[in-house]
Amino acid sequence: MVTTTTTSTDSRYRTTPGEGYDGVVRLSIGGYSATGTLLFDGMAVLTVAHLFEGRTGSASVTFQTLQGSQTQSTVKTTLHPEHDKVQGNNDLAIVWLAQSATYSADRYNLYRNTNEVGQAFTLVGYGKTGTGTTGAGNDNLINPLRLKASNQFDADASELKSTLGSLVAWSPVANTQLLADFDDGTFNRDALGRLMNKTDYGRGLDEGFVAPGDSGGPAFISGLLAGTATYTTSLSNGNVAPDIDRTNNSSFGEIAAWQRISNYQQWIDQTLRANYPNAPTQPSEVKKEVTEGHSGTSYTYFLVKFNGMRSTPAQKLSVEYATRNGTATAGSDYITVRGILNLYETENYAVIPVEIIADTTPEPTENFYLDVFNPVGGNFGGDTIKLIAVRTILDDDGWAG
Repeated sequence: MVTTTTTSTDSRYRTTPGEGYDGVVRLSIGGYSATGTLLFDGMAVLTVAHLFEGRTGSASVTFQTLQGSQTQSTVKTTLHPEHDKVQGNNDLAIVWLAQSATYSADRYNLYRNTNEVGQAFTLVGYGKTGTGTTGAGNDNLINPLRLKASNQFDADASELKSTLGSLVAWSPVANTQLLADFDDGTFNRDALGRLMNKTDYGRGLDEGFVAPGDSGGPAFISGLLAGTATYTTSLSNGNVAPDIDRTNNSSFGEIAAWQRISNYQQWIDQTLRANYPNAPTQPSEVKKEVTEGHSGTSYTYFLVKFNGMRSTPAQKLSVEYATRNGTATAGSDYITVRGILNLYETENYAVIPVEIIADTTPEPTENFYLDVFNPVGGNFGGDTIKLIAVRTILDDDGWAG
């Protein structure tokens, strides 16, 4: 991660374990590395498709959490079916871990609104370090730092193509890529301001940018995954040359693109759902009791089913959901989940997975709840405003009562 006028040792850029970035991971395959984000199911990591172009074998995933550094193997990779490396379009991949991530790793929900442009975000990655003045250094990325910085989404990438025409040698699909530039607080280095009249002078010393190794890294808005870093570029138009050194090296005056997660939420949601192990497909298959287990985590599923009629075949339905403690405690007995569940035009049901945390401590039978509320596109019937489901965790460690 390239930072601004101060060095990468400045504490403002550090991501100390336990501060909310422990689900941002480093991926390695075939001698190449990138960054990824652990998704809300605790088993899948979102990253870039171009990491896997021309490479075979399985990637490894390294976590840095309060439990230390842990590297896990992967068992499956799914690339977006329309990935186009030349144009930088649909540059997303989902990688599945061989086993669920350590419970101390953060899980992240998706940013599902389409109001990203103009919003500040936090970018995180394991890429090369440097400053905006010098660009990325020569780090070998063997033991990279996980760093963070701030920036702001200034435009959709298709607008850049529309404005500059052939000066942009690729063709971003509209509404799929978000752009941010690397500002130093001055007019001269404000790339999107000078090239597109999208004036913004940056986030001061908090401003940062992506560098080699940050591909696949997240952009968070209010803690939700809004973008995945995919490429950088250095552009000029006649005498307008914002890049401080006119070299594409992650220095001041350059532009970067992130795949726009709100545009890809259906692909992400449905790809995850297709890979949940032993998920129920109808109410009679739902198991309301789950055995705790002795190590790692396991899933219990809540099934949300729509029994009504859509006003149009393409209508999207949604509900919000959140776990709530009963006698079981979030963080020690199960992992908290909270988010939005969408039912897309081809779906009348979907599951919400919750991870049960295993241990070897004898304890009594416990329970927790899932609240489902705020339906959009349908209703719960009558005057009902919330649905509540309960799950029971059965001890298997010899509790005597």
